Amino acid sequence: MSKLTETQISREEIFHGVALHVVKDEILLPDGTRSVREISLHNGAAAVIPILPDGRVIMERQFRYAHGRVMLEIPAGKLNTPDEPPLDGAKRELYEETGAVANRYTYLGSVAPSPALINEVIHIFMAEEITLGESHLDKGEFLDVEYFTLDQLYEMVMNGEITDAKTQIAILKAREILKTR
Repeated sequence: MSKLTETQISREEIFHGVALHVVKDEILLPDGTRSVREISLHNGAAAVIPILPDGRVIMERQFRYAHGRVMLEIPAGKLNTPDEPPLDGAKRELYEETGAVANRYTYLGSVAPSPALINEVIHIFMAEEITLGESHLDKGEFLDVEYFTLDQLYEMVMNGEITDAKTQIAILKAREILKTR
């Protein structure tokens, strides 16, 4: 066990809503003292950066209530269950949100977007060999689909226009992979 490891002693359910599941854990710190951690539990998520045959990327603009503004992001969504294969989630979200179906997926890795507060892990994929179709948005889901080159998106990341972490990581990784092919 690492000298930095914190050990759970007990757990109390604080709130279990539609999107948030908050718990309060009493923990044992590495020095033997007790403390408290409040965290949100999450099924995990899958995200996909879809690259069209002409090199353009399918992106989404969506209002994010917690930030009070529209954000430019890659298609993504929560896994239905903690054990849903992330690739299945990525394929589902790409199809539902954009109508696109890809024949080739490359795993770009995972990201822990806010590890101090939530156990969410987002698995990121690059999708290629895409066929476009009609989107099938969930009830209450509203977004606009737009197309950009990777170079345009890279500039938007670098100048602060794209602030979503999963989207930044996907753009930077996909651009590097495609440059070295």
